[in-house]
Amino acid sequence: MGTEASGEGVPGAGPRYLPIAEHGLIGDLRSVALVGTDGTIDWYCCPAFDAPSVFAAILDAERGGSFELAAAVPAKTKQFYFPDTNVLITRFFTEDGVGEVQDFMPVNGGAVEAERHRLIRRVVCVRGSIPFRTRVAPRFDYGTRPHTVRMAGEVAVFRTDELSLALTATVPLEAEGLDARADFKLSEGETAVFALDQVGGDVEPRRCAKLEAEEQFATTVAYWRRWLSASKYRGRWREMVHRSALTLKLLTYAPTGAIVAAPTTSLPEQLGGERNWDYRYVWVRDAAFCVYALLRLGFTEEAEAFMKFVTRHVSPGDGKPSGPLQIMYGIDGRTDLAEVELDHLEGHQGSAPVRIGNAAAEQLQLDIYGALIDSIYLYDKWAKPISSDQWDDVCALVEWVCANWDQPDEGIWETRGGRKKFLYSRLMCWVAIERAIRMANRRGLPADLPRWRECRDTIYRRIMKQGWSESRQAFVQHEDDDVLDAAVLMMPLTKFIAPTDPKWLSTLDALTHDLVSDSLVYRYDPMASPDGLRGDEGTFSICSFWYVEAMVHAGRIDEARLAFEKMLTYANHLGLYAEEISHTGEQQGNFPQAFTHLALISAAFNLDKALG
Repeated sequence: MGTEASGEGVPGAGPRYLPIAEHGLIGDLRSVALVGTDGTIDWYCCPAFDAPSVFAAILDAERGGSFELAAAVPAKTKQFYFPDTNVLITRFFTEDGVGEVQDFMPVNGGAVEAERHRLIRRVVCVRGSIPFRTRVAPRFDYGTRPHTVRMAGEVAVFRTDELSLALTATVPLEAEGLDARADFKLSEGETAVFALDQVGGDVEPRRCAKLEAEEQFATTVAYWRRWLSASKYRGRWREMVHRSALTLKLLTYAPTGAIVAAPTTSLPEQLGGERNWDYRYVWVRDAAFCVYALLRLGFTEEAEAFMKFVTRHVSPGDGKPSGPLQIMYGIDGRTDLAEVELDHLEGHQGSAPVRIGNAAAEQLQLDIYGALIDSIYLYDKWAKPISSDQWDDVCALVEWVCANWDQPDEGIWETRGGRKKFLYSRLMCWVAIERAIRMANRRGLPADLPRWRECRDTIYRRIMKQGWSESRQAFVQHEDDDVLDAAVLMMPLTKFIAPTDPKWLSTLDALTHDLVSDSLVYRYDPMASPDGLRGDEGTFSICSFWYVEAMVHAGRIDEARLAFEKMLTYANHLGLYAEEISHTGEQQGNFPQAFTHLALISAAFNLDKALG
């Protein structure tokens, strides 16, 4: 999908930073690049999501590095996705003509071509004639690693001791310090092609001829359309649902089946604030919810690949303990995600610190057991029966939950203000046990059902007693307080409580009064519930979609539909969402965020079903 995006002026003119929302996303199921509405690639990590950046101007306009490609005269721009694909088109409207840049990363190809990680930028003049300008300025390893550039006609090789990239072009390139640049003019029907490859080992620099670029364009379009054709969704808002599905697919790491929470790091939750985190990892919770969303639409291959990742890296066995599970992993399954601040980068629009790694990996978050076992339950039900070894793993996880559910933890929002007895963590421990009981009963699998049932019922009664506030007439964030939390919106969605239960409807009213602003939902009030961090944050988009779904189940269909339609207006011009939305309606936080898009899919699915 695509609509107009605001982008005007000459390269180098205008603001130093495009807003987060002024970007599209391309990728090859190993990494992604963010392409601004001005034609600049200002975020790209090669060869994988969590590899050091090559272009990071979105985090530091001066030191980060970028790949500029735009009309060399004043131009208005619009950006859209080639229909039903992840091929991005940026159009330039000038006084003398119309041109476009077609950005994509080929997905098909043999092992050697996959190692090339090719990024193709195809420039086409569609009307009149337009001068174009490009400047390719890589800054390796977040701008810390020096490189050399060697020019050979239409090839520029940027080399470091760790990584080398080759830029090939169908127009002459020239060196400019450590960068490569080109100025060229195209008339109607003419094209120019730029290809950026990782080179080294068996991969040699190889030009991308115009004909090859055309063939790769067609092949990449066909790949994405073939993948999307497996979707079984035929309801309302199909374009938004399918854009969300295509985005979730872009966030999968094909070699291992991992699904990253977002492909960026340190995009601020508040401009000038410190809530800047690295999301380029596999959160067990986020990925498990992604599996649910993709299974809903009929995509079983991704679910199977993630189950293999879980079996290999997360589940008990091979000496791994049954708990506590680490809450996140590297895309290759590694567990060391030490958090480091990069003091030399100023941050997006001056929002420091820039962080790589994530210290939340060391937190205790009991809710991930529920998310994980729920995804296994759904996979077993909708895709393929789990194996006997996988069931043994589930049993080990459930036994650990039965023994440890009553601990305080950091909770779903990964607060850094100390452990508490969060209702949501209790709720998802209940889900873990309840879904395992369902699997055992449906398939006649061996389990200590009396013990499991007793524990499940104990958690239920604890939540109903300790999680309910008489003074607020609502379920609250954690025991021993009366603070509200949008995470409790999951109570009816997980089938813990009837969506029309008086206690739940009272909770929904309280949340609406305290945490909802024009359909947008705040996670919680950091003033009432200190989370150990300075500053405010925007509304949390996944919570807004949970709110829609909770209202659907409560029978408030008209309110749910209005809230959903309002949420769609907060998407960017391509239908993409960051993690949060500011009080002025701007996208905030890492972008695009898997959590938000999977929640959109679920809300659309349930709202469409309710509307009949």
